[in-house]
Parts: sequence; C-alpha cells; structure tokens
Amino acid sequence: MKLYGMLDSPYVRRVAISLDLLGVTFEHEPLSVFSSFDAFAQVNPVVKAPTLTLDDDTVLMDSTLIIDYFETLSAPAARLLPAQAQARSVALRTVGLGLAACEKAVQVVYEHNLRPSQKLHQPWVERITQQLLAACHELENQVAKAKPSLASEPDQAAVTTAVTWSFIQLMVPDVVKSGNFPILHTFTDELERTALFQRYPIV
Repeated sequence: MKLYGMLDSPYVRRVAISLDLLGVTFEHEPLSVFSSFDAFAQVNPVVKAPTLTLDDDTVLMDSTLIIDYFETLSAPAARLLPAQAQARSVALRTVGLGLAACEKAVQVVYEHNLRPSQKLHQPWVERITQQLLAACHELENQVAKAKPSLASEPDQAAVTTAVTWSFIQLMVPDVVKSGNFPILHTFTDELERTALFQRYPIV
C-alpha cells in the first residue's frame, strides 16, 4: 500500500500517524498536489491528498474515510476511537473541531498565497479567520476538559489535535498566536517529541 501526499498537509500526516498507530504497513510517496500535479494525477485523477492505494489497486481518498476503513479492519482494542457512545461523542467533537480548524487554516493560506491580491475579498478573509480562531478556542477548551494523558498511545482525538495545531503554527502563526492557546501548545509539543510523531515530520 502507498500513501500519497506531503506531510506538511495535516490530512496526509494525520493518516500516516494513524496508520502507524493501527499497525498498518505502508509506503509513503511525497507527491505534491501543486508541484507534482501531473504525477499525482496518474495515481488519482482527482489529485486529492491524501490518496492511498490498497494492495488490490483500489484508490481511497479523504483522511477520515481512509482512517475509517482501517479502523474497521482493526481489533476493537486497537481502534483509535472509543466504542462507548458518550466517550465516542467527546472524541468525535474534538476531531471535528480539529478538522474544522484545518479547513479554515487552509482557506486562509490559499486566500493569501494563491489568490491575486487585487482579487482578495477582505470580508471573506475576516470571516474564515474568525471561524479559524473560534475552532481553536473550542479545541483549547475541549482538550482542557479531556485532560488527555500522554502516558499511553494517543487516540484519534489526540492525533488530530496535535497535527492540526502543528500545521496552524507552521502556516499561520501570525493569525493564531500560540500564547493565546497554551494548552494546545503544550499538549502538541509533548506529542511532537514522541518517536511516533517524529517518524512523520511536518517539515
């Protein structure tokens, strides 16, 4: 199996770390949806990262769907989301906030880096920035309530939270200032120091 995409994408990195935690063996192919567009299109004409090819050549895409597929193949004790309904709802809320923050951060980056400055629509930029900051504040509160432990392997909520925060601090640190989110910053820093996360460096 091969995972296609760059690790500076939070979605690609989320899949890589999750598959590692689930004990899934895969090869990483660092293709860019920008500089390697044509090569990526040969694997997946949609050119969406992450893309994962299974051993039977089935092509999967979207980080949540890829992870869900391998969750179904894993033993219950090894899965990254809890089975109990209340615990699962808490974990899914955290994951949802992380993915929302990722989405808005990507939009902010694209607006400033890909759209010509004369076509930049400031009200839209202000709106997605507000959404990004709201998602981060909610995620900060969620992590504070959960008090996640680093003594054991992280679950999907922890992986998504840390990957999200590292991406945001890499790409838009001037928009989302780390000093305003001390819990997210400390939690992510501890996870980024683990061997698991260091196997899949963001840069």
